[in-house]
Amino acid sequence: MSHAPTAKAEIGVTGLAVMGSNLARNLARNGFVTAVHNRSYSKTKTLIDEHGTEGTFLPSASPEEFVASLAVPRKILIMVEAGGPTDAVIDELAALMEPGDIIIDGGNAKFEDTRRRQAALHQAGIHFVGCGISGGEEGALNGPSIMPGGSAESYDSMGPILEKISAHVDGAPCCAHIGTDGAGHFVKMVHNGIEYADMQLIAEAYDLLRRGAGLTPAEIGEIFADWNTGDLDSFLVEITAEVLGHVDAETGQPFVDIVLDAAGMKGTGTWTVQTALDLGTPVSSIAEAVFARGLSSSSVQRAAAAGTLPGPTSPWSAKDEDAFVEDVRVALYASKIVAYAQGLDEITVGAAQYGWSIDLGAVARIWRGGCIIRAKFLNRITEAYAADTTIPASLLLAPYFTDAITAAQDSWRGVVAGAAQSGIPTPGFAAALSYYDGLRSERLPAALIQAQRDFFGAHTYRRVDKEGAFHTLWSGDHSETRTA
Repeated sequence: MSHAPTAKAEIGVTGLAVMGSNLARNLARNGFVTAVHNRSYSKTKTLIDEHGTEGTFLPSASPEEFVASLAVPRKILIMVEAGGPTDAVIDELAALMEPGDIIIDGGNAKFEDTRRRQAALHQAGIHFVGCGISGGEEGALNGPSIMPGGSAESYDSMGPILEKISAHVDGAPCCAHIGTDGAGHFVKMVHNGIEYADMQLIAEAYDLLRRGAGLTPAEIGEIFADWNTGDLDSFLVEITAEVLGHVDAETGQPFVDIVLDAAGMKGTGTWTVQTALDLGTPVSSIAEAVFARGLSSSSVQRAAAAGTLPGPTSPWSAKDEDAFVEDVRVALYASKIVAYAQGLDEITVGAAQYGWSIDLGAVARIWRGGCIIRAKFLNRITEAYAADTTIPASLLLAPYFTDAITAAQDSWRGVVAGAAQSGIPTPGFAAALSYYDGLRSERLPAALIQAQRDFFGAHTYRRVDKEGAFHTLWSGDHSETRTA
């Protein structure tokens, strides 16, 4: 039934655009009495009119009625625009709620905003939960990956509901308590950054196959469909195969050829890189993906440079098509491993900085289903952390991933080198390989950089043979002094 006036709702959803509406339907379908509210009542009415038979909904025309329809402790999921609109809704609802109630922000909020909101609502005894939700419109309706932060007490209350509506893989829910205050939104931010890297790497693989082997989009789509049956099995590879096989009805051309080559972005990838810079942790694969989108949209510069700036005179022509396709596949897999390792590193460093206790194995587990980066590959990460919860330094040092990277060496390096010689941009592949080589180097040229810093700014340096900080009197007799 669509309306039960005497019932009390187990959870409420306010903000009934597509994501909010689909989450409300998901809740109702799973047997939860769901209160629904929107600033404009017309959206509430549309939801009830079109989907009211899917479960028990309690529609409200005002915030007061909405809050009153909820059982105590009240649990309200906010699905409105991030930033000011979210703050306005929180303030409005908090004034109507009581200590012990729970407000859940399911939007793509900045984790710093979530920490601020949690601290403010804590003063009133209200639990605030920043909750990352991934999976798009389909995931919201049929089971997303859910990354809630907040207090353990709030998760005890709302966790069973969120776990039930999440995607499930091997019987396990793709939902887990990530950590306190902003941890959930932090992990969702990094998830989106990894998504940027994954998409960029896939696009580079497509470009290599098209320019290096002369394959058509449809032929490349068939290759991606085949790759989706192996280690690269993932949602993004699956949809790539479908996109490349699609033909534009109006022109008869491959669909990918009539789409303007300027990729948009909403900001979460940028946040991931900015936060990594603040934390001092390298996420070069994610950063290059963000920069590549920026370059794609620099239409004036690209138009001026095309046909003017020189490049290699001979295009890449793969002599053995099957071998080339396999090399690109292996290079894609290796680069993907690096991108995920960097994202997990950022989560580790962020957790240490902000006092969160985040289980990386659980993070990988809940990303296996429902979310945009869901992939067979994540089973390997889950297994790695299950086998060793103290994986040293980097995911790349877990045995499976060390073996995979070792096996990829020749193909990976050959693809990156060949692309450079042929003038095919592969910023994601190249950044991943460069990071890998930097990580495995016993000594880096950073020693020279630090010496330069000491020369022009007296920033000091440390020595390999003794403790302390030192400065050389570069403008004097070049003698060395110990500063600490």
